[in-house]
Amino acid sequence: MRFSDIKTHLRKYRVGIAGAGGLGSNCAVTLAKCGVGTIVISDFDIIEESNLNRQYYFTDQIGMLKTVALKENIFRINPGVFVIIHQKKLDSHNIPEIFSGCNVIVEAFDTPEMKQMIIETVQMKMSGIPLVAASGLAGWGNSEKIRYRKIDNTLYICGDEMSEVSEDMPALAPRVGMVANMQANVVVEILMKMK
Repeated sequence: MRFSDIKTHLRKYRVGIAGAGGLGSNCAVTLAKCGVGTIVISDFDIIEESNLNRQYYFTDQIGMLKTVALKENIFRINPGVFVIIHQKKLDSHNIPEIFSGCNVIVEAFDTPEMKQMIIETVQMKMSGIPLVAASGLAGWGNSEKIRYRKIDNTLYICGDEMSEVSEDMPALAPRVGMVANMQANVVVEILMKMK
């Protein structure tokens, strides 16, 4: 299949990105490069200098809302992508509304509690919508341990599912990028199977 055919197919779909940090910003940019038609991004945070080591932002965007800056960056890469942004902290009440109409949702949170919350919310309130989550991306090396696993018909996990981020084991660009791109790859795989 030619890239033009892939873009024509992906243009029909809408993907939700829950969080615009390391995972979310990199995954959103990759999906835009592939030609996904609509990307819905929700995050309430602003860009700090410490984010630049792993997130898809630039020094002149420090202090901006992540959603606004990410929309700007995506437009510079692929102006044909329709980007919808929400400056909201996601919870079990607003997730179904914000990501209504999405064909796939990407979980891109930092904390285990938020990850659990979105998995439970999507599975209970948005039955049938695939969710591509991440677990285990701290540190460096051990590339062979990063994988994706299909948990059930709608839940996929990317990462090594073991390495937790801490002060001594931070999230660094290489592994964050690998997992974010793996999430994007799973999303494309799911969408390419849709008619």
